[in-house]
Amino acid sequence: MESIRLAVNGRTDIGQVREENEDSIRWFAAPDHPFAYIVVADGMGGYSGGATASNIAADTLKKYLDGLLEHTFLSCSPDQQQLMLRAVLLDAINIANREILSAKGAHAQLSQMGTTLVVAVIWHDYLIVAHLGDSRAYLWNNYGMQRLTRDHSVVQEMIDSGQLTSEQAQESSVRNHITRALGVSEQVEPDINSWKLTENALLLLCSDGLTEYLDDHAIERVLATHRPALECVYRFIDDANRFGGRDNISAGILEFASQVETLTTDSESSITLRPQREDVTVRKEQR
Repeated sequence: MESIRLAVNGRTDIGQVREENEDSIRWFAAPDHPFAYIVVADGMGGYSGGATASNIAADTLKKYLDGLLEHTFLSCSPDQQQLMLRAVLLDAINIANREILSAKGAHAQLSQMGTTLVVAVIWHDYLIVAHLGDSRAYLWNNYGMQRLTRDHSVVQEMIDSGQLTSEQAQESSVRNHITRALGVSEQVEPDINSWKLTENALLLLCSDGLTEYLDDHAIERVLATHRPALECVYRFIDDANRFGGRDNISAGILEFASQVETLTTDSESSITLRPQREDVTVRKEQR
């Protein structure tokens, strides 16, 4: 019989400089089913705008994910459930985008708002991650750490083309320019990828208020050594604030424990949705 335990924790913090927290985070683990998720959204658009956009995104994803575990879903085959989960994520992301655009049209003071989004869901041993922007998802297990998302940003494109190193990107004047976000255009193309989890693992979702200060090696050290694992969220917030805390900081940890042991990519059920248009460049507030 399958034996999977999921536990989740999250935290968001205003940081040391900002006057408002424009990040939003939601997390949940079902008590009766092996189902859990984390949603992190990093808003932009000035006072009240960023917070409004990120809350719309986070609340919309939460609403649709909370409604997933009903009779139709539970009675489906595992393959059908994976397809339904992907469809629910896409629908929720598109609905959140429309709601942000609608709020922008109705309130002039919100006209510049938008938000990044990263969401991860585990159902049994199936992990699915969707994202837009530079909020990230990482997975750590006994073999090390893997970054599950690639930033939709100008500096990431420059790194990919060889114009910048990762170290130079940290100091770049365009490091806060993102190329995909919610609330910017009527069409959104999140990247969606999925994996089969076959050994114990930790999943981290975070906003760039954390990754501005902690590189992948520093993040991996914390995930590998800090216990209890769910309390890593407090350590990450404290570290980012200690190093300057120029931005809001959000971190969510999802702990996957199974009796089975090895992380393999589920190539048959994995898909990345590629953009069919040129990405829009959005400039987030200077950190």
